[in-house]
Amino acid sequence: MTDEQLTAADMPLPGGSFRLFITRLSYQGLMSLGIIENPLTNNKAMNLPNAKMLIEDLEMIRDKTRGNLDEDEDEHLSKLISDLQSAYRQVMQKQPATE
Repeated sequence: MTDEQLTAADMPLPGGSFRLFITRLSYQGLMSLGIIENPLTNNKAMNLPNAKMLIEDLEMIRDKTRGNLDEDEDEHLSKLISDLQSAYRQVMQKQPATE
C-alpha cells in the first residue's frame, strides 16, 4: 500500500501527549457548542450539557495538575479553558430565554 492509498483509518492515533489530549477535549467542546463540524457526521450539532461537562473536565484537569505542568502546558490548558468558556457564554446569550 502506498502513502497515497492510506486513509485516516490506516494511521495510528498518537497518544501519550498531554497537550494533544487536552486539545482533543477542546475540539469535542467546540463540536458540542456547534462551532465546528463533527467529522463523523459532517454536521454541526449543539449539545450544551456536553459542552459544559467538557469545560468542567478541563477545569478539573487544570486544578488536579496544578504545579505539575510545564509552563507551555499550563498556558495551553488555560487558553483552551478560557476560549471554550467565552464560546459557551456567546452561545448561551444567543439561546432563547426559557420560562
